Amino acid sequence: MRTRYISLAFIFLLIAGCSSVFVSQDSAPRNPPRDLASVPNAVPKVEPVTKAGNPSTYVVRGKRYYTKKSSKGFIQRGVASWYGTKFHGRKTSNGERYDMYAMTAAHKTLPIPTYVEVTNLHNGKKIIVRVNDRGPFESNRIIDLSYTAAHKLGILGKGTGLVEIRAIDPRTPESDKPVQVRAPEPATPVATSLYLQVGAFSERTNAEELRSWLQTSLESGVKVDSVDQKKQPLYRVKVGPIETVEEIDRLSGQLASLGIKTPQVIID
Repeated sequence: MRTRYISLAFIFLLIAGCSSVFVSQDSAPRNPPRDLASVPNAVPKVEPVTKAGNPSTYVVRGKRYYTKKSSKGFIQRGVASWYGTKFHGRKTSNGERYDMYAMTAAHKTLPIPTYVEVTNLHNGKKIIVRVNDRGPFESNRIIDLSYTAAHKLGILGKGTGLVEIRAIDPRTPESDKPVQVRAPEPATPVATSLYLQVGAFSERTNAEELRSWLQTSLESGVKVDSVDQKKQPLYRVKVGPIETVEEIDRLSGQLASLGIKTPQVIID
């Protein structure tokens, strides 16, 4: 089923989620339209944030999520997936019907609705979708695209892809520069290095201890690098570089067996 009961204070709120352990595997339509490539991007427009689909907090599979009050300046990199026939025609989190041929998407925390530009980091293709659903709740996935959106982005075959998503402010689209007014430029792949971040510490000694311990248990490389956070160094422990999303999933399972349940995908 696409819905699950989620406790919120003393109220049971029904939220549609695009991932569930109680449903059969999703699939593509048998006879999709031939002109999917010509389906236009979602057109950003000012819309009120709906009450439906926007609880301040909700829980899925034992994990609590906090919905954002604003999408302004939101940028995220990670793994995109897609959903198709299994949910086609079912209600999304805000009560609309999911249409796998529309340019829509699901996100765990962005306000509903939010318009986002999604870039495939492997081939440089860009699309614009409207977020009207919650999910995906599988590990290491940041956005679930409609079937058509995934087709246009070029990730249908593999089922997943490395992407960057940028929220669009419909009131000032030119300032965010994701809305293509002219003909789109040729797609250009973005050079990326893929890692799983397994810890972040203010003290390098702690980071090095975790790195050393993991290195004895994993075949993949483990490294420590530093980034500035509020003018203070933050030492990140990262596994990789990793070549594929399948390798991310395999390593995530291995890390879970070591007690590291929620590694974070990092695309540098």
